Amino acid sequence: MKSKILVVDDEEHIRELIRFYLDKEGFSVREASGGEEALGILENEYIDLAIVDIMMPVMDGFQLVEEMKEFKDIPVIMLTAKSQSADKLRGFSLGIDDYVTKPFDPDELLARVKTILKRYSINSQNIVQIQDVIFDGDKYEIRYHDETLHLPLKQFELAFELAKNPNQIFTREQLIEKIWGMDYDGFDRTVDVHIKRIRENLGHLPGFKVVTVRGLGYKIEVEQ
Repeated sequence: MKSKILVVDDEEHIRELIRFYLDKEGFSVREASGGEEALGILENEYIDLAIVDIMMPVMDGFQLVEEMKEFKDIPVIMLTAKSQSADKLRGFSLGIDDYVTKPFDPDELLARVKTILKRYSINSQNIVQIQDVIFDGDKYEIRYHDETLHLPLKQFELAFELAKNPNQIFTREQLIEKIWGMDYDGFDRTVDVHIKRIRENLGHLPGFKVVTVRGLGYKIEVEQ
């Protein structure tokens, strides 16, 4: 099945340029000229990845990503003329996956799309169980008896990686490379923020805990 990419930009020629390169690589492309149109598409269609411009009228890219993440956590590449650190930090804090500054090289954008889709493609047969808690890499959910938890995608992917390797210590750098990729140029404290949220969401589950190993990193410690 073709991966479906949503391109959101108020400039038609930018959308056409991106569509041209994505079409050549066999992707299915949906276009939106603004945030409201994009949300309408997301409500009615399955989208694998979104490319979102920041500088749009009515609803800017930050607002769109914030609303998008409330009901559908898909990978996002932000496309913008801005390159300030504050904008990057805000974008990454909202859960975006990459940040490309205009003018951009279409081949580079395409490579980033492929890298992110590959990273998010967790093996559909991956099921990890720690005592009575099941991490389901097919449904992106965590189950405990009759309780089902759906974490934001980055949180799930990070928790899943730790759960696959119980009692193994991972440094921040290793987790960034595994979850965000080698080309990630954001802030290493992103890992700390996600770990904190994982603890908040999973802390009540028995059988394991997410442990900070001072000076080294993090691990899931299985209780005996």
